[in-house]
Amino acid sequence: MKENPHTSAPAPPVPEAVGDATRAALRMLRALRPIIRAVDVSSHRLAGQHNITGPQLDCLLTLRELGPLTSAVLARRLYLSPSTVVGIVDRLEEKGLLQRERDRRDRRQVYLSLTAAGTQLTAQAPTVLQDRLAQALAALPLEERQNLTLALERLALLFQPESLPALTHLPPAAVAPAAAGAQGSSNLTD
Repeated sequence: MKENPHTSAPAPPVPEAVGDATRAALRMLRALRPIIRAVDVSSHRLAGQHNITGPQLDCLLTLRELGPLTSAVLARRLYLSPSTVVGIVDRLEEKGLLQRERDRRDRRQVYLSLTAAGTQLTAQAPTVLQDRLAQALAALPLEERQNLTLALERLALLFQPESLPALTHLPPAAVAPAAAGAQGSSNLTD
């Protein structure tokens, strides 16, 4: 048994299942880092070349594929919070790429749809991911692509807001600076 350096007593053994889960989580986190980096680089490139971020383009492409959606449905499809989608939609509307329309039968429902400029942009859309990744995925067998997609979607579901603990245990000062900084920024992730 290992000794605990702070008490000179033997450290309690780590249960095997917990150790395995922790090791698996660390492996996943490490495997996700280059993906997160690639998405960030791609979003910066899109912003510089096309004045649109990756999430904004994803929003437009989803509307092109599925047609008019409410912002709540769009948020679920994009794995984003509803408040994040509202910010994205506001910016896309300012750019004239999408529009909000009230449902004629239920005035409480507001649907998002592409404008002519949004349709044109999506027809000429640059890739959301790096071309190298798109080519590498295309080279994989269909079953492997499907398995990877399902695994990533399942992992994404673990990080949905309803799956995460609330930040109620943090003092207001710990949350406020991050929230204040986010309001005025032009974050390339949204």
